[in-house]
Amino acid sequence: MTEPLMKLDGLTKAYPGVVANSDVSFNIAAGEVHALLGENGAGKSTLVKTIYGLVKPDSGTMTLDGVPFSPAEPRAARAAGIAMVFQHFSLFEALDVAENVALGMENPPPMRDLAQRITDVSKTYGLPLDPTRIVGDLSAGERQRVEIIRCLLQDPKVLIMDEPTSVLTPQEVDVLFETLRKLKSEGTAILYISHKLEEIRALCDHATVLRLGHVVGTCIPRETSAREMAELMVGGTLHVPNREAGAVGETLMKIKGLSALSPAEFGTSLKDVTLDIRAGDVIGIGGVAGNGQDELLGVLSGEIRVGPGQISFLGQDIGHLPPDARRTLGICAAPEERMGHAAAPDMSLTENAALTARKRKGLTKNGFIDWGKTRAFAEEVIERFDVRTPGPGNAARSLSGGNLQKFVIGREILQDPQILIVNQPTWGVDASAAAAIRQALLDLAANGAGVIVISQDLDELMEISDLFAALNEGRLSKPRPAQGLTVDEIGLMLGGAHDMEVAHVD
Repeated sequence: MTEPLMKLDGLTKAYPGVVANSDVSFNIAAGEVHALLGENGAGKSTLVKTIYGLVKPDSGTMTLDGVPFSPAEPRAARAAGIAMVFQHFSLFEALDVAENVALGMENPPPMRDLAQRITDVSKTYGLPLDPTRIVGDLSAGERQRVEIIRCLLQDPKVLIMDEPTSVLTPQEVDVLFETLRKLKSEGTAILYISHKLEEIRALCDHATVLRLGHVVGTCIPRETSAREMAELMVGGTLHVPNREAGAVGETLMKIKGLSALSPAEFGTSLKDVTLDIRAGDVIGIGGVAGNGQDELLGVLSGEIRVGPGQISFLGQDIGHLPPDARRTLGICAAPEERMGHAAAPDMSLTENAALTARKRKGLTKNGFIDWGKTRAFAEEVIERFDVRTPGPGNAARSLSGGNLQKFVIGREILQDPQILIVNQPTWGVDASAAAAIRQALLDLAANGAGVIVISQDLDELMEISDLFAALNEGRLSKPRPAQGLTVDEIGLMLGGAHDMEVAHVD
């Protein structure tokens, strides 16, 4: 047998209160797409940061091309042939594509030469990209192409991809997979992290499964069902969300002819949005990233204020009310960007609990925070939503992305809101946690709340929604019953056919 391109042998890394990786060993071959699977907090991020030189292991060794490999920093890892596309993009919106690519290079060539190289590589790998375009004007999929091309210009031996399809349309996923298959055919090894198990089955040759920092199994994805992989990850039976049918009640919120300018320079303004939210309804709102999702949540939560007559709650005009006042009424929200928007990175989970729940949970007394009560609430969120953390005193930034997502969603749900608006509720969380979050949203609706789920995961929306609407360039389509909608109908709605009549054959 040929020598593997990369060998990991006994890698161990511990932090105070938690062992992130424990004796992790596996091999990656040249020309192989190798999946790294595991629940949130299983140790995937620590492992790939070790490979990329961001984390130094306590023990264990790595070899690359048969040579000992121990990068002291990412620059050394890149020089050795390791490239990584992170889940959260690191791009400057006000700069153009070529300028962003140059910032990621040690010795960038003259801009004209670099622009030509970007054009050549984008054509070679089927990733069309104009080097002169401003990044702020690009879609999420195009921004990811910038990150990928920046990596490909390094001619990597190993390409690490962390949740690469979480913000892509189905068509963009197809383009990405074609690119990865071309790289594979050229001998590049790809270490692929994703919670979308059907994608793993379609793309990956082998999979290594982590649980609580340990390697607990391996499999060949195409020969293993998604459910089997999920149950190997969680070490038990995977529960499917179950909807308890409840009666739809009164209209809680009315949005009528709402228009709002985006506060972001490269955002999308809302145009003539009309929607009724009733007690017991789950309304799913789909759309490609950058079509007004953040702005819609901002308007509903009170971060973006609007004029009179555009949004009301139980008959009361609330367009002028800020977020705190709306929370007091029972309108809670969880934005897409968890780090920095939904949670303050350097504050503890207890402090983050107080940020949004102090009024609805009565966490203040005579103007002062009741820290005992606040800590107890944070502990309840941690326990109820299985947040993997040593305790409520830990800073938000110390959690993995999926575990912070569970904390943020749990914090809002446990406030018993009358209306909950969530954007990308299961972004970056594992199959078990995603099922638990969806079940909690369904339970909230069954108990009489109105729930708005904004998501780019159409399977998620079809699973839990009563009504489905699509955002396109800031316009919202007329909501339609989710049950019975075809892929073609959904595609037309996402593409902007807002007034189309959907014909159903009985």
